Amino acid sequence: MTARISRKVSSAGVDLEQRAKALSREYRLPTPTSVEWSDRQMRRWGSCSSDGRIRVSNRLASMPSWVLDWVLIHELAHLQEPNHGPRFKALVDRYALAERAQGYLMAKSEERQAV
Repeated sequence: MTARISRKVSSAGVDLEQRAKALSREYRLPTPTSVEWSDRQMRRWGSCSSDGRIRVSNRLASMPSWVLDWVLIHELAHLQEPNHGPRFKALVDRYALAERAQGYLMAKSEERQAV
């Protein structure tokens, strides 16, 4: 319960809409219709719908900003390429810290499973 409250407080300080729009412009990716934190995503870091809505796990609120940016770029890329094929990978890999962010999230996922 304490962790959930802490995530809500941390996530309140981040304007996801603005951040996603800036990344969308910088990486020439589609602009989402909405971006919001989700406290229901316990297995995924983010998701997007076919109508352009992006949801990001509030577990990311306490992680480094470059990790959150990678998740947003990943979801923005899905607005253009719905699967994880080569074109999708090329879009996401334009982010210089993509591999590092993926490794960070893999480690966090393993930590969570070990608990």
